[in-house]
Amino acid sequence: MSIAWIGLGNMGGPMAANLVRAGHHVTGFDLNPAALEAAAAAGIEVAASVAEAVLSAEIVFTMLPKGEHVRSVLQGPEGILASVAPGTLIVDSSTIDIDSARQFHEQVSAAGFRFLDAPVSGGVFGAVAGTLTFMIGGADDDLAQARPFLDVMAGRVFHTGGAGNGQAAKIVNNMMLGITLAATCEGAVLAERLGLDAATFRTLASSSSGDSWPLRTWYPVPGVVETAAVNRDFEGGFATVLMHKDLSLALAAGESTHTPLDFAIAAHGRMAALIEAGYGDKDCSILVRQVDGTIQI
Repeated sequence: MSIAWIGLGNMGGPMAANLVRAGHHVTGFDLNPAALEAAAAAGIEVAASVAEAVLSAEIVFTMLPKGEHVRSVLQGPEGILASVAPGTLIVDSSTIDIDSARQFHEQVSAAGFRFLDAPVSGGVFGAVAGTLTFMIGGADDDLAQARPFLDVMAGRVFHTGGAGNGQAAKIVNNMMLGITLAATCEGAVLAERLGLDAATFRTLASSSSGDSWPLRTWYPVPGVVETAAVNRDFEGGFATVLMHKDLSLALAAGESTHTPLDFAIAAHGRMAALIEAGYGDKDCSILVRQVDGTIQI
């Protein structure tokens, strides 16, 4: 089956590359020349436009930063809906607001195509390793068609319900991630200042009631966890600006459902301060440098 992939950045690039390694033909497009160069090196056929990438595709994946980018790629004059064959399945793995996801389901269906909202969790490491968690909103039959491709990229696939429910699950999950990341950064700094060995404490906490995904995967002390961005001067990984975006989506959902989200508000404020100070493109675990005082805000 011919696959098109739109958005070949830190997440989309390795996800598409895993499909190539599994024996699939993938044609991709991205606005960033460096992303296209990396994609070509991974065996992805590089297209000159969205329209060219999706022209003969039987399934189209998108992985883009924001809802407005998804809307543009879907609905533009040379976008997906103007270029693919009737009935084509479109799978959006971007993290966007729930209302937009549900609008896309309606618009894509009305145009004669099919749509799944399929955001992921697991970060760049999971994208490279093919161990992402997919959260799927949409019809059973559409998920069944996408499932063989999702399984190449996933450790787990969860069907969370109808239109928009994948995004709902992702927003809540990443809200919890942001809060636990803040706790991990504060805990790491406090543990060090109390004289605890970082590696020993991280192992202890990961086996105890303080366990969390960021503690196990992103522990922000150099040399403790191989996958942690602190070992790379916070380059790559999950950008602060993206964490801020996801927390903003959660706060909007909290407002619309009249749900108090005090801890999410605090984490959102920390991310906003880091962006204002010029650290938006750094991995969000750079928050530890705000906690330890290296970054004065």
